[in-house]
Amino acid sequence: MKPFYKRAYVWAPLIIALALTSGFIGAKFFGNGSNDERLSKLSSVIEIIDDNYVDVVNIDSLLEKSLPDLLAKLDPHSEYIPATDLQTVNEELDGSFSGVGISFNMLTDTISVVEVIPGGPSERAGLLAGDRIITINDSTIDASQWSMEQVRKSLKGPKGTKVKLGIKRSTSPQLLTFEVIRGDVPMNSVDAEYMLTPETGYLKINKFGRNTYSEFLTALVKLKGLGAKDYVIDLRGNGGGYMNVAILMANEFLPAGSPIVSTRGRIIDNESGIVADGTGSFSEAQLVVLIDEFSASSSEIFAGAIQDNDRGLLIGRRSFGKGLVQNQIALPDSSAVRLTIARYYTPSGRCIQKTYTPGNRKSYGNEIVDRFYNGEVYNADSVHLDKTHAYYTLTGRTVYGGGGIMPDVYVPNDTSGISSYYINVVNAGLLQKFAFTYADANRSSLQRATTTDEVIKMLPSDDTLLQEFAYYTRVTGGISPRWYYINISRDLIVNQLKALIARDALGMSSYYEVINRSDRSLNRAIKELSEGNAQFPIIPRDTVNTH
Repeated sequence: MKPFYKRAYVWAPLIIALALTSGFIGAKFFGNGSNDERLSKLSSVIEIIDDNYVDVVNIDSLLEKSLPDLLAKLDPHSEYIPATDLQTVNEELDGSFSGVGISFNMLTDTISVVEVIPGGPSERAGLLAGDRIITINDSTIDASQWSMEQVRKSLKGPKGTKVKLGIKRSTSPQLLTFEVIRGDVPMNSVDAEYMLTPETGYLKINKFGRNTYSEFLTALVKLKGLGAKDYVIDLRGNGGGYMNVAILMANEFLPAGSPIVSTRGRIIDNESGIVADGTGSFSEAQLVVLIDEFSASSSEIFAGAIQDNDRGLLIGRRSFGKGLVQNQIALPDSSAVRLTIARYYTPSGRCIQKTYTPGNRKSYGNEIVDRFYNGEVYNADSVHLDKTHAYYTLTGRTVYGGGGIMPDVYVPNDTSGISSYYINVVNAGLLQKFAFTYADANRSSLQRATTTDEVIKMLPSDDTLLQEFAYYTRVTGGISPRWYYINISRDLIVNQLKALIARDALGMSSYYEVINRSDRSLNRAIKELSEGNAQFPIIPRDTVNTH
């Protein structure tokens, strides 16, 4: 294929293109009655079943069960969303929901408040991290009998409604009662932003939701104020979301006129080509983007735009491979259909959607598992790229379509420190349980810390922490200490315990500050930035796709 900058294609200005990528369709599906013979056939079958089947049939229930199967015959990403699930599904991307504003866990025999979201209803009511929820609306909660989902449903509710919580707090011998008025609770997309080095800022983004761009830009500005000249954007594990958010984010780093993404579908209204408008504030910064096999959809749009324009360096492992665009279409009964309406293409012309067989979602879902079995995540030599789908970046570097985005620098999955003991304690959830128990017992002192480093300095020595954990796993989890295997996993366990305790003390950003210190992909990113290898434009070099 010719380089994208030599191909004929009509590219729309950013602001116009966004209107094409963020709207909804649906009215034309449910206008005047249709005489289409296919719809008449479907209606006739339903009517025949309703009138003649040997047993009484709930037609509504039959349709609810049939629609998912119908859409599954199209592609792996078209789906039916029942009305009962639509609100929850939308909340994941809308950026907020109505509730009390706490993070909690059920690792012990009670519901424990891990975090009170700043500015949320619970903070205004006076709840604190470490509180135990004993009753909800005067009903005693038995954590052994209640599921996480039951607790969530009890705490969530319409904005302005009240929920009464009975709280057990370490400083009070009596049960405390709080009346919390439910309100909007933000669902943050940026898990962490902090300085990796005096000149390098780090952002961890978990999804592309409605508020992601504003959070992203705020974090970038904050890091720039702290001295950042280079940036690492971590999209590992990010399954995507709204396409227009990825476009806005890419626009911050790309020079004017740089292609970002195009969409092509059967209907002309679903086609668009989008270019950067030159208003981005970070177009001269060095940039590294981290991706892995769970980076999908909008993550791949962002990563593809950066790679094809030679704007920055991609580090990690081959991305998921989702190049299908869905639009959510409301149905008359408040359910919805998410229907694939187009395919998206990176600036070089790549459609990175991996292959699938319509109706065979099991095989499609197992493709990621197969990467672990065939060794792709552990060795670059096991990655089989489709050389028949070769494309070229701005400077002429070869990239490939047909199944995810291969990073410029491959970093294998880190299996060092994995032992049978480590696997057993992870499967039993004992790392999280110990960390919470430790943080809870030392909360008064840990809450005096204002930085992650201060939390780490408050912890006992690595040997003492590991010994306390080994004792805890024997007493609580029934897993006997086997010091040969514990020592194999020593650094891994200690680092994760410190990260989890820091999270329980200061929040998610502190978790990443600790856990990333031994992260191979991130350490490789720091090395590449320090050597100037992420300068724009990226020039073809021998280190591409190396360990």
